[in-house]
Amino acid sequence: MRRVSPFCSVGWGPGSPRGLGWAKGASGCGGLSLSLPADPGPHLLRYFYTAVSEPGPGLPQFTVVGYLDDQLFFHFDSEGKGAQPRAPWIQAEGPEYWDRQTWIAKGWQEPFNGNVRIAMEHYNQSLHTFQYMYGCQLRADGSTGGFWQYGYDGRDFLSYDTRTPTWVAPSKEAEITKGKMEADRRLSQQQRDYLERKCVEWLQKYLGYGKETLQRRERPAVRVTGRDAPDGPTTLCCRAHGFYPRDIALSWLRKGESREQETWRGGVLPNGDGTYHAWATVELDPRERGLYRCHVEHESLAQPLVAVWGEAGGQPGSQPGVGCDRGASLDPSPGRGVTAEPAWISARAGV
Repeated sequence: MRRVSPFCSVGWGPGSPRGLGWAKGASGCGGLSLSLPADPGPHLLRYFYTAVSEPGPGLPQFTVVGYLDDQLFFHFDSEGKGAQPRAPWIQAEGPEYWDRQTWIAKGWQEPFNGNVRIAMEHYNQSLHTFQYMYGCQLRADGSTGGFWQYGYDGRDFLSYDTRTPTWVAPSKEAEITKGKMEADRRLSQQQRDYLERKCVEWLQKYLGYGKETLQRRERPAVRVTGRDAPDGPTTLCCRAHGFYPRDIALSWLRKGESREQETWRGGVLPNGDGTYHAWATVELDPRERGLYRCHVEHESLAQPLVAVWGEAGGQPGSQPGVGCDRGASLDPSPGRGVTAEPAWISARAGV
């Protein structure tokens, strides 16, 4: 799985090398995607540090945000008064916690801004962005993993391989910085200790605070709609709404066989109440409508659900609309249109 960060930018903090191995060629803001491990597990703690050379309305020069799973809980920026809670459960931490987080974030601010200035001295470009992401995951089997990545001007720049452990430079531009990072053995040990132990401890602590929301299970409501094109194929759309946690599997089956190559998915998107929705469509011969089923798997379901078009009020010819948000609802219960089937150190890392 590859997730795209919510910010387009990264930087360097206390303890990072001051001389950067930048090279001309990477510029702009829009292509940066910091990749996470293949299995993000049921719970994920992430921090994003961002700096830009040209701040503007709604875009502070320096920003730090923290996410537990997909929920924002921590925010700091250079225009505000200090670190601020963004989720009710994190307020279990008292004033000393927030004072310390403000001090930590301000400690990173000048190094980040300094590296923006260094880049501007090297290249005649008006906008530069830096981003730094780190965190850890707690997988379903109880195992853990960590990640530590830097990005520059819309591209991955440097990442830490916890298995080796070594720094990985995806391009020759990052080789100088990679050498400086690996030469600091003390820093490397602090990073490894944070990722393997301290980050996981904080993740588990935060899960305890937010267990009522973060560890809840909300069943999806399933809706199937259909649209007939004049002298053309029929489009069936399956939409799952109001589920939590985020991971869900929607698939179309024809006579019990997957039609993966013919399925188009719209992604998993958040609702305003903290739940999610997702949809999947398939095109088919109108004469084969009755052969298709939408198969839904989610952690909240003891068994998968199968939604059948045309039952429980399904309307031939109805318009799916954007995100397949129109049509007849299917009752997600057996026999009613849906059938059940067998901081490298805690004082410096912002946490």
